[in-house]
Amino acid sequence: MVGDLPVWALRIRALREARGWTQVEAVKRLRAQADGRLPDPEHLVRRWKAWESAENKPGRHYAPLVAAVLGTVTGSLFAPERSPELLGANGMDTLEIVSRLRASDVDDATLHALRITVDKLCSDYAHGDPGVLLTEGRQWLGRIVEMQQRRLGFRQRRESLELAGWLALLVGCVEYDRGDRRAAEATRRAAMGIGDEIDHGGIRGWAHEMRAWFALTTGDYQGTIAAAQSGQQVAGEHSVSVQLLAQEARAWARIGRPREMRSALERGRELLESLPYPDNIDNHFVVDPAKYDFYVMHCHRHVGDDRLARTLADDVIRAGTDPGGRERAPMRIAEARITLAVAAAREGDLDAAVGYGHQALAGDRQSLPSLAASSQDLATALTPHSNQPEIRDYLARLSGINQTG
Repeated sequence: MVGDLPVWALRIRALREARGWTQVEAVKRLRAQADGRLPDPEHLVRRWKAWESAENKPGRHYAPLVAAVLGTVTGSLFAPERSPELLGANGMDTLEIVSRLRASDVDDATLHALRITVDKLCSDYAHGDPGVLLTEGRQWLGRIVEMQQRRLGFRQRRESLELAGWLALLVGCVEYDRGDRRAAEATRRAAMGIGDEIDHGGIRGWAHEMRAWFALTTGDYQGTIAAAQSGQQVAGEHSVSVQLLAQEARAWARIGRPREMRSALERGRELLESLPYPDNIDNHFVVDPAKYDFYVMHCHRHVGDDRLARTLADDVIRAGTDPGGRERAPMRIAEARITLAVAAAREGDLDAAVGYGHQALAGDRQSLPSLAASSQDLATALTPHSNQPEIRDYLARLSGINQTG
């Protein structure tokens, strides 16, 4: 709830206005989106106005249609309330799990506790201390590797290898965030090997997604597209296909192919709409609806659709911040602030642009390569004004990020 209106009502209006549509024009697109018959246009306009004013909420029939018209998915526009349950209630502490892993036999309760531990580590990726996360991820990965030498049944071996695969992906992501590209690529390959060994589409898909991400942040956009499309072929029904399509869209945007960009985004949107809402949206290897909006924001920023990109940036910041003001997704929020900075710079508001830019670089949890790549749009927008001292100083700071990342 923001003010007197719920967030979903405010977003319906903001996303419509960001596209420059009147309510009548939005209803025309709603009718075109629907397969079956809808009420007459006048009735639908009244209904749309009622949605924007929160007099009533779109029901099961209209909610996905409204989301599709506005370029998002039902789970983002009408997100369910977050569960208050905390991860990690596995009934065992770390010492007990490690002791059990070293036993000659490993029971199902130990594997269950280990799965919860891995899920928690993957959920800490967005906001956890990267040094601590890297150390713990490597330690648990080593323990699972040691466990393979013990007596395990076929199912237990496969499940433990799957957990090792997720941990390897996590470790590789953190290594890349910290600028250690060689280690990250080696770890990614190890994860791919595990995915191949146990024929796990999700792990293989994420290994390809990491390759697409690495290529994108180093300016290899054709390599990004190739990796994303290869990942889609092996991912099966795992939600990673949505993120692979998002990475493909980002690359199309970077090489100036907006039609292909929009096609990839729409395919990703349709796929995400067809999937159930995730049980744990904090897990880095789960594509939640808010994460999809983040990628759409990136694409529209790069093709110059600043009004829509700015609206989505506001949504990313809101969705990534808890009611107490703590940033649950600081890396997404940093890029959202870069987006706000780019829009401000293009409009000539240089003070706002530099202010948002400094905010984006201030966080403790950063992905240096991603932040460096995203900052290029801002550097491009600010360079014509580099004769001004504050702009020159900020561009120097961006240059330092680029060299580090």
